[in-house]
Amino acid sequence: MRKTPLLVLTVLAAVATACSNGGSTESASSSTTTTTDATTAAIPVTSSAPPDCNAGYLAQFTTRQKLAQLLTVGVTGAADATNVVRNEQIGGIFVGGWTDQALLASGQIAQVKQAAKVPLMVTIDEEGGRVSRVRDLIGAAPSARETAQTMSTEQFYDATLTRGRALKDLGVTVDFAPDVDVSSQPDDSVIGDRSFSDDPEVVTRYADAYIRAMREVGVGTVMKHFPGHGSGSGDSHTGAVRTPPLDQMQNVDLVPFRNLIGSGAAVMVGHLDVPGLTTPNVPASISPEAMRLLREGTGYGAAPFQGPIFTDDLGGMAAITSRMSIADAVEAALVAGADSALWITTDAVSQVLDRLEQAVSSGRLPMAQVDASVLRLAAYKGALPRC
Repeated sequence: MRKTPLLVLTVLAAVATACSNGGSTESASSSTTTTTDATTAAIPVTSSAPPDCNAGYLAQFTTRQKLAQLLTVGVTGAADATNVVRNEQIGGIFVGGWTDQALLASGQIAQVKQAAKVPLMVTIDEEGGRVSRVRDLIGAAPSARETAQTMSTEQFYDATLTRGRALKDLGVTVDFAPDVDVSSQPDDSVIGDRSFSDDPEVVTRYADAYIRAMREVGVGTVMKHFPGHGSGSGDSHTGAVRTPPLDQMQNVDLVPFRNLIGSGAAVMVGHLDVPGLTTPNVPASISPEAMRLLREGTGYGAAPFQGPIFTDDLGGMAAITSRMSIADAVEAALVAGADSALWITTDAVSQVLDRLEQAVSSGRLPMAQVDASVLRLAAYKGALPRC
């Protein structure tokens, strides 16, 4: 972590110019222009803003509340969500397959949002195909693989506009999609038909269409699972997963991430052991080396990534839970460089925050790094005031 101070200074400088919306529905207006090319979505070019803009935003939080802004946790329903947001001011909630659909279907999410002092991320896994949490509310959609085989990118863009508006109407602000894994695995494997293609350029084109459409309707997107799960040895829900060596991933798995690094999408890091990158038995989701690779550029001319980094679920996947407790995992992820630690229940939130306060007090988790993550997430969800 010797590079952390330099990275934090770079991030704070970048976020100081980022008072524009990163994609969520809870946006503040700002002065922004865009540039485009043939392969990527619109890239925001933000104007500078006074440092006081950021300082004022940070000043409204206690240290514990700043740390809580770096947590995204699964909820069972409106009461659970309202309680954890009001009491701890967490940054985001996650709507899973176990969540009472009345939270979204009956508009109860508005009450939850009112309990937050700053815009709350309402996140979901809604890829289409077999990963669909609200198909009963907004209808089914084909898997990524079927989409690429049956639709043009423009048809997919139009379909995503419709689906994105439906998610926004339910109160969702961030979708943990698209899956940009490059895979030829059988349809029913862990990635399988969740991948658009085994061709990284095809994956890029369809993921780009998805990100552009969701951005247009005001729903944030999150590319996953960095640095690439498509050729992994197994399912991180059930145990450790090993990828091919990093040098073999450069021209396949990492290509969509490089192509879309400036698209405005966030990135989710997977629980993946990557030879040539991660320390043995330290998966990418808690690896400083993996976070540094993403922050400083994914190789072969990639630009540094300035958006938020989410972890995959730290509380319900054996690739992590067989190795450490939730408090250990969240601390490790944030220390490594993640901006938002994700897990699927609210039970341990207070315990995790106690642990993170200790990490800040001891210097294991520098306060400057926490502030950088809070500001990066705020810019992404449009929470920074116009200055």
